[in-house]
Amino acid sequence: MTETRSGQMHLMLFPLFTGTHVAGWRHPRATPGRTHDIQFHTEIAQAAERAKFDAVFFADAQGFRTIVGREAHARNDVARLDPIVMLSALAMVTQHIGLVATLSTSYNEPYAAARRLASVDHVSRGRAGWNIVTSTTRNEARNFGREVHFGHAERYARAEEFVDVVRALWDSWDDDAAVIDKESGRFFDPAKLHGLGHQGRFFKVAGPLSTMRSPQAHPVLVQAGASEAGQTLAARCADVVFTSHATLAGAQAFYRDFKAKVALAGRDPEHCKILPSIQPLVAPTAAEARAEVERLTSFIHPEVAISMLQLALGGVIDLHQYDPHGPLPPIPPTEGSKSRQAKVIAMSAGLSILQLAQRVATSETGSTLAGTPVAVADQLEQWFLGRACDGFVVGPPYLPGSFDDFVAGVVPILQSRGLFRTDYTGVTLRDHLGLTRPVSQYHGHPERHVEPEIWSQD
Repeated sequence: MTETRSGQMHLMLFPLFTGTHVAGWRHPRATPGRTHDIQFHTEIAQAAERAKFDAVFFADAQGFRTIVGREAHARNDVARLDPIVMLSALAMVTQHIGLVATLSTSYNEPYAAARRLASVDHVSRGRAGWNIVTSTTRNEARNFGREVHFGHAERYARAEEFVDVVRALWDSWDDDAAVIDKESGRFFDPAKLHGLGHQGRFFKVAGPLSTMRSPQAHPVLVQAGASEAGQTLAARCADVVFTSHATLAGAQAFYRDFKAKVALAGRDPEHCKILPSIQPLVAPTAAEARAEVERLTSFIHPEVAISMLQLALGGVIDLHQYDPHGPLPPIPPTEGSKSRQAKVIAMSAGLSILQLAQRVATSETGSTLAGTPVAVADQLEQWFLGRACDGFVVGPPYLPGSFDDFVAGVVPILQSRGLFRTDYTGVTLRDHLGLTRPVSQYHGHPERHVEPEIWSQD
């Protein structure tokens, strides 16, 4: 390696309940029957903490993803616990690792979201993070009284306003607003409690938040949107950006371009961490690693693969009317994830529908990285030192086996090379990520104060 770079990489665990490979739950070393067992999630989070990971991150959707064909019941990601509830439980059995949950801006309200996330930050003593998503599935829409999902532009406009309101609510209390003087009988200083009085396109929120300012002030903001609208939102407010890239050159180009967007948004690019996702399969030899990839691929039911391909394309076409061994037909534009659709279409050159479907099903949550511990560590080092990323989202294909292999084989190599921490040096998730604690929007700006509408006697 000829590149030089100071600092160490960040690692977040993305367990996706049973593992990130769609058929990983069928692996002999997987334990999929424990999806709703909090002890299972405790064991995974504690293993990540022993390995000194920055955080563990839980995905979520408030409805079923599109399932095409009766045989697609072989999917593993349809049953899950509410991640906010999980974070509260895991905060009690961990001490250092960050805890990140997905919460949709399309099917929640800002006040409730701000209060729940601030509460988790208090409960965990400053280890909470929020993965901001806009949702994409029709089933979610119909679970919340809509026949169709929000359009792409409207979805992101709502998200922008949602995040602004949440961040403003997190500033409702000054850090020293609580007086708690028993002698005078004064619990808080009303001059240091701020209303909001927000009236926007999508929301009207009076404020203030009924939860005091949390240890991190603002839980860490995570965002994964790769579309232009998603990148605009992330550049303006995200502390961590999840990405997915097939090549080093592609990752480096994204890294350069996105860091420039963060700077144009008036922020320090170092305060926004870019973490591409990987699916590591670690084995004693390269041949064994390749065999493991083939084994997992053989577990994927064709109906599941085609169902996932249709979803990745935005659900705009029924592929079952076409020959699975023929090429992908022209695909109409989607109101779902446009960047995801474009990426899949770009992958389709020279592949049949079924071949493309199997590739999508295999790499849905990140690039499969198979090899010996040294080979995997070498590639992570190359990407990090080559400024393709600030670290990685590690999505084990199946749990707990493939994560155990990564922790036992790859992490010690990264630590021995000085690329990853050997112990935690901070307390909060912001500390782990090298992020500053946000200053309240009211600090030094008394003119921004809004008198709370809480003093009336009626």
